[in-house]
Amino acid sequence: MGYTYPRIGKRALKVKRGISGFGVFADTDDIRRSDFIIEYFGPIVTDDEADKTGGKYLFRLEGGKTILGNNKKNIARFLNHSCKPNCYAEMDGKRIFIYARRKIAKGEELTYKYGKEYWEDFIGPKNCQCEVHRKK
Repeated sequence: MGYTYPRIGKRALKVKRGISGFGVFADTDDIRRSDFIIEYFGPIVTDDEADKTGGKYLFRLEGGKTILGNNKKNIARFLNHSCKPNCYAEMDGKRIFIYARRKIAKGEELTYKYGKEYWEDFIGPKNCQCEVHRKK
C-alpha cells in the first residue's frame, strides 16, 4: 500500500472546528476561483480492502480502487461536505486534487460534495450539517 507525497497549493490552510467536526479554512488570504488547493491522498487499496478497513476517510476512485485518507498528514480529509460547495474534487488517474469552485474569502471553510453514494449511506437530508440544510 504505497502512495505518493501530496501536492499542496500556494494558499495557507488551517484545520479547526467546522460545520461538521473539524474543517479546513482559508487561513491568511483569499483563494481565487479555479486555484489548486490541496491533494487528497493516502494508500490506494481495492474497494474490498477499503470496505473491510472501514472508516469515513475513504475516497473512491475508478476501477475498484479507494484512497484510505486517514493519514494525519492528509488535511484534505477534513474538508466537509456541502450541498452548495466552494470547492470541487478532480480525479487525475489515481490522484484526487481539490480546486476552488469560486473565490473563497480568508477565514471561509472549504467544502465539496462528497458524492451520491456517501450522501445516501451516511448523510442524507436529516444529517446534513451544511448551510443549505441548517437554514431549513
